[in-house]
Amino acid sequence: MQPGWSKQIRRIVTFAAAAALLLLSPLSPASAADPVKVGFSMAMTGAVAQNGKQLLIALQLWRDDLNARGGLLGRPVELVYYDDQSNPSNVPGIYTKLISVDKVDLLLGPYATNMAAAAMPVIVENNKVTITMLAVSVNRHFDYSKYFSMQPLGPDGVKAFSKGFFDLAAAQTPKPQTVAILSADAEFAKTSADGARENATAGGFKIVYDKSYPPPTTDFAPTVRAIQAAGPDVVFVAAYPPDTVGIVRAANEIGLTPKMFGGTMIGLLITPIKTQLGPILDGLVIMESFVQAPTFNFPGVADVLKRYRAVAAGEKIDQLGYGFVPFGYAAGQVLAQAVEGTSSLDQNKLADYMHSHKFATVVGDIEYGKDGEWTEARTVFTQFQKVAPNNFEQFADGKVQPVLWPPQYKTGDLVYPYAAAKQ
Repeated sequence: MQPGWSKQIRRIVTFAAAAALLLLSPLSPASAADPVKVGFSMAMTGAVAQNGKQLLIALQLWRDDLNARGGLLGRPVELVYYDDQSNPSNVPGIYTKLISVDKVDLLLGPYATNMAAAAMPVIVENNKVTITMLAVSVNRHFDYSKYFSMQPLGPDGVKAFSKGFFDLAAAQTPKPQTVAILSADAEFAKTSADGARENATAGGFKIVYDKSYPPPTTDFAPTVRAIQAAGPDVVFVAAYPPDTVGIVRAANEIGLTPKMFGGTMIGLLITPIKTQLGPILDGLVIMESFVQAPTFNFPGVADVLKRYRAVAAGEKIDQLGYGFVPFGYAAGQVLAQAVEGTSSLDQNKLADYMHSHKFATVVGDIEYGKDGEWTEARTVFTQFQKVAPNNFEQFADGKVQPVLWPPQYKTGDLVYPYAAAKQ
């Protein structure tokens, strides 16, 4: 052996032994600490920011609860998110960045139909699972097997947003005959209006007014006067938060008094807006996905809402959170249960598991159909009754907004016609 070779061989053997020990080690400290990244866009500014901020707090509570229990697959969970500004055109770029640059492990969202529809082409192209939040029947356009919804529409799809409304109208004596449909010219409102047309036609109603308006509209007086001129018995409106305020105020000022008035008016799910409008809300019948009622007191939801309110107290957002917070937290619960059930981040395994299992959440048990929608609807219709001015607390217990439909969740009766509720 040449001089020095023995020392060189000893160095090689020592290096090989050290390498073997590293390979045999289950995880290095650095990799063990690598987080499971959950990515999404959220409306933090813009027209639906009031709702997006609630959902973000809900997801942060879910993350903290999960990490307190050890995270997912023994790793902490990290939220990676960007403000989509309530603008669908921002969403494809955000989801491309989440997938390609941030390399997130899991996706959620987006929130709202407009944004979810815009994200889907990117999500489909990259073969990712997602759970959209409070988006309406988005997958009917894509038929994508890894799409899942956190929206309790059930198999009725778009019709679930107005079925109860028209069922209530049809039950009145004498039955109202004519309908006006007004909607914003944007994805959610148009989809809701599509369902309203189907339900109105199926219920034997005659549609005498059916128009949309551009989302930037602020003056609704001409629109309301046109509806009044059409003389409908029933008025169904699908609107976003700013539009809701404008439409309700214009209807009150002009004196629009059909026999029944309401719809999917998203602004009326936000407590500060309800407080601001006060008694002029009386008589309106609206669709809701989650309400303060004994039949909705699912395990864990009271605790989540209590902790949300502690955070929201310092923010200029809805202090109650009924309409949005439970769904944000539940979306995280479904995702976590799928990861834990499969012990995997594999997108195909997660999708298969989510299609074949029931999930226990703060919005009740959820099962998914082939299209990624809930197998059982859980939407309700409520009516504003005897609302006091400038009183935030009255909306905390549901007494001024009894549930009218469906029968299994009913807590009060419809005051009909609309004019009677306004007296």
